[in-house]
Amino acid sequence: MTMNLEVIGITVLWTFLFGYVIIASIDFGAGFFNAFSEFTNKQHILTKIIQRYLSPVWEVTNVFLVFFFVGIIGFFPKTAFYYGTVLLIPVSIAVVLLGIRGSYYAFETYGTKGHKGYAFMYGVAGLFLPAALSIVLTISEGGFVAIVSGQPTLDYWALFTSPLSWSIVALSLTAVLYISAVFLTWYANKAEDVDATNLLRKYALTWAFPMIITAGGIIYQLSSHNPAHYERILGIWWMFAISTLFFLGTVWLIWKRKNYGLAFGLLVGQFAFAFYGYGISHYPYLLYPYLTIYDSFTNEAMAISLIVAFILGLLLLIPSLYLLLRLFLFSKDYVRGKTDHY
Repeated sequence: MTMNLEVIGITVLWTFLFGYVIIASIDFGAGFFNAFSEFTNKQHILTKIIQRYLSPVWEVTNVFLVFFFVGIIGFFPKTAFYYGTVLLIPVSIAVVLLGIRGSYYAFETYGTKGHKGYAFMYGVAGLFLPAALSIVLTISEGGFVAIVSGQPTLDYWALFTSPLSWSIVALSLTAVLYISAVFLTWYANKAEDVDATNLLRKYALTWAFPMIITAGGIIYQLSSHNPAHYERILGIWWMFAISTLFFLGTVWLIWKRKNYGLAFGLLVGQFAFAFYGYGISHYPYLLYPYLTIYDSFTNEAMAISLIVAFILGLLLLIPSLYLLLRLFLFSKDYVRGKTDHY
């Protein structure tokens, strides 16, 4: 029973993290593309579309991340001991960046319209955030944390000189821009904005292959950094093969200017297979080689309560997001800028 609860617990948490990866990537990338358009004098093409997307969505993006962090400590209390001190600097940077994004979005939206400084800070903070958060995945692979006098200590030199670290950072950046560009292409097409659709389609195709190359680079780096994890990835190669097929399907549809909604659906499938494949191959470790999901798992009653609460939370979030999409993002009037009655 306990083993099943541990697997269910980490699966629920991984699902919340996956939701955050997709939704936050669209948000982060949209902020960057908005800033990029300001500095390339293409704001007349993109700004209205991006602002229409961000306005109802940006406040709910971090709900998934909050659920994940609360859950990881609730299910696996020992993670606070191993990751608490180790992640003090990266997480502090991420919190500051979240504050910057929120502040500058408010300034950009409710203050001086078209202010390049606000747009720049919002866009750059959105790119640095996934880079800062992705460090957690790097650290979890082992080789960067040592136990000194009974306390976990992070070797910053090893972390910042590791090819694996920079491979994961590169993937986080390229994936954010690719996911966002594909979704916004679909969104602009729904708005019947031909110029924005063509520009965002160009961005999606531009970032597609850097994304898949950096993903392959991580697997290559794992072969030398963490051979055990690499072997487990090879054991479930079919999940990554399906992910690659979905990637090719997305790129083909965008290239052919067909079914942008289906293209985004294939993209979600691509990242789902890759994300869950990575999680399965990482099992059962939370931090190589010190911490697994079976170490200091919370008591059974607490685990059941958390699982029920998180599943109910997910069942509440999904309809909420559906209503957000239906009433705002994909409302025919809203998406075309006819917002007088909103």
